[in-house]
Amino acid sequence: MNIYTAIGLMSGTSLDGVDIACCRFEYNAGKWEYDIIDATTVEYSDEWKNRLVNSMKSDAESLTLLNIEYGHYLGKLANDFIKKCGYTPDIISSHGHTVFHQPEKKLTLQIGDGAAIAAVTGITTVCDFRSTDVALGGQGAPLVPIGDKLLFSEYDYCINIGGIANISYEDKGKRIAYDICPANMALNYLSEKRSQKFDEDGRMAATGNSDENLLSELNSLKYYNLNPPKSLGKEWVFDSFISIIEKHSVSVEDLLNTVTEHIAGQISTILQKPGKAMITGGGANNTFLINRIKEKSKTEIVIPDRTLIDFKEALIFAFMGVLRLRNETNIFSSVTGARKDHCGGAVYI
Repeated sequence: MNIYTAIGLMSGTSLDGVDIACCRFEYNAGKWEYDIIDATTVEYSDEWKNRLVNSMKSDAESLTLLNIEYGHYLGKLANDFIKKCGYTPDIISSHGHTVFHQPEKKLTLQIGDGAAIAAVTGITTVCDFRSTDVALGGQGAPLVPIGDKLLFSEYDYCINIGGIANISYEDKGKRIAYDICPANMALNYLSEKRSQKFDEDGRMAATGNSDENLLSELNSLKYYNLNPPKSLGKEWVFDSFISIIEKHSVSVEDLLNTVTEHIAGQISTILQKPGKAMITGGGANNTFLINRIKEKSKTEIVIPDRTLIDFKEALIFAFMGVLRLRNETNIFSSVTGARKDHCGGAVYI
């Protein structure tokens, strides 16, 4: 079988909602081709957002129950989407929602019970892509580089600016990828201080001024001197990044400007060679941030169409599910630091 229809479900660290993409994949003449047939984002209700935000503080019974209930919720969303788009997929592939990610302790947890999704939809479901990688000594992240390599090989760099910004590129025949720095998770946290879910187009940030002391402190974080493979989790962002921001008594606009400058600086440091870099994720819609990256980079910055900006990660998780069903490598050890390339994901028939 070389043609698959797959639904990808993605919930990112920025907690915008659940991205759902129905995708078609065809393997032809040694190359994968894709098409996003239909896609949507379902925003979280305040109740679901609060439950997910507080999940890492839950006791064992509450967290186990949340995992099951969230799986049933994802299954219902998938059913509603399937009814709307009119395509019945071969598989559903779900990233789940990350509660814990501390690979140095061999700990990673993405909730959204795959058994519940499969039971609600009646469709084979693949989930829990990170656990095997972490068990093999890997970072369990980032995972999208398999899609960058096989679906977007025309770009020298693939960057996703979501809750955390990450990058993927080819170097001496190996795929290299890692988390660059916090992004929308920090920007949205600051925007909420002005009763805004996010800073649209970076308008608030554009009215502020960069605080050089804060910028220097952020740029001096030890993480940035580590060699890849490396990854960031929500815990680190709040404990090591936002905790620094909170110590500085400047306006929210100045904080937004400074963090934007930090993100642009960390990204553009990598983009100092000729070539093409594709930027996707919610940050690609932040005009002020993208302009700052362009001004600091020597690499051509490409912003694709809106569908790909918003649903590239859901597309690639759908693709990873297809590779899992084919029992083919979908996680590179050169990216995560695991002992070997492998095929990750739990399958529920």
